[in-house]
Amino acid sequence: MEGILSLLWKTLLLYLVVIVSMRLMGKRQIGQLQPFEFAVAVMISELAALPLTEDDRKLHHALIPIAVLVACQLVISLISLKSVRFRGYICGKPAILIRNGRMLEKNMRREMCTINELLEQLRFHSVQNVSDVEYAILETNGQLSVILKSQKRPVTPEDLKISTKYEGYAIDLIIDGKLMSGTLEKMNIDREWLDRQLKERGITDYRMVFYAAIDTTGNLFIQKKGECLD
Repeated sequence: MEGILSLLWKTLLLYLVVIVSMRLMGKRQIGQLQPFEFAVAVMISELAALPLTEDDRKLHHALIPIAVLVACQLVISLISLKSVRFRGYICGKPAILIRNGRMLEKNMRREMCTINELLEQLRFHSVQNVSDVEYAILETNGQLSVILKSQKRPVTPEDLKISTKYEGYAIDLIIDGKLMSGTLEKMNIDREWLDRQLKERGITDYRMVFYAAIDTTGNLFIQKKGECLD
């Protein structure tokens, strides 16, 4: 029993350590990590597993290396913010793979990118023809940025000289039956007004609401629980 409890608290502690470490590294997703950041993330996960899988490993055998890796990553990130040259050495530089509708063979070989891989990435951007692309740039995190030729870009209201109103993001008011009271106070939204709006839709309890939000124009979106299950 004592061994099981020891394993449980070690697992919980290491889980918290890994979560805190990842938070310190930033909020980027795995696909957005720079190569050195991805290497640190993999090493941290491996180190955290050692005390749990090997009996002769003590807890500090994982905590100390994890702390060192996080410290190194933070130092490198801080230096990268200050020095453009250092950032280029550590993170690399973006590579142009397509310019003016033509694939650059030398750059593709240097980045070990095949034609099939490049075409696949273009399809992810809803691009069917290479000739439609002004620039395709392989970013330092491995993602492809695609800039279409001006004739191939979607028409915007600005192109048509149409004025548009400002659109901000919708503000969450109720999530899964729970009222976001802090948001109401912050955005100066009257709770009585919200209650009236809900009552007009036959809702007498916040727990009946799956999701509710309000946009910058004052339009209220409400979805009841069980309204759309499929």
